[in-house]
Amino acid sequence: MPNEEEALVLDYMPKGKPNSFKPEPIAQVLGKQFFSLLEVVPKGDLKVMETVYVGKDERAKIDFIKRRINFNQLSSTAVAELEKAVEKIVADDQKRFLDFFNNARSITLRRHQLELLPGLGKKHMLDILKEREKKPFDSFEDLASRVKLLPDPSKTIVKRIMLELEDDVLNHYIFARPPAKENTFGKRF
Repeated sequence: MPNEEEALVLDYMPKGKPNSFKPEPIAQVLGKQFFSLLEVVPKGDLKVMETVYVGKDERAKIDFIKRRINFNQLSSTAVAELEKAVEKIVADDQKRFLDFFNNARSITLRRHQLELLPGLGKKHMLDILKEREKKPFDSFEDLASRVKLLPDPSKTIVKRIMLELEDDVLNHYIFARPPAKENTFGKRF
């Protein structure tokens, strides 16, 4: 699976975690493409909600990626900033998430990807499918105006992403990379 290229800073701890053995600066970041939660070692000071490059090439602000983390390993500051970061990513890349509504497919004979979104059931799913056959949706506003009583599409996407980040035992991940699994010895693989 491809790696993250850019990430939003959720928390910057210049002296590291309070309980860490080796005090080194640490930042917790959220990947913009796959919503991967990462712990990184920065080269200098970072600001919360700052975009940083975390790809494979030379990184200006990040020394190295320490590890991938799960939601329960986030600091309290990172947890507080997480939803705002997800909202920013969705707002900045509306086309990507609108494409989901225009291209979502069936998962099984009885379940559709659209039904995985909070607040969307069979009726909304059928209305969305009928409307997108006529013409693909141009914007979230177009989607909301053409499908009656549809919850705010942007907020619905944010809720689903937050669910995928917080819950590590979901059967289907639409937007976020599934969390790293731990083996019986506590090591990630």
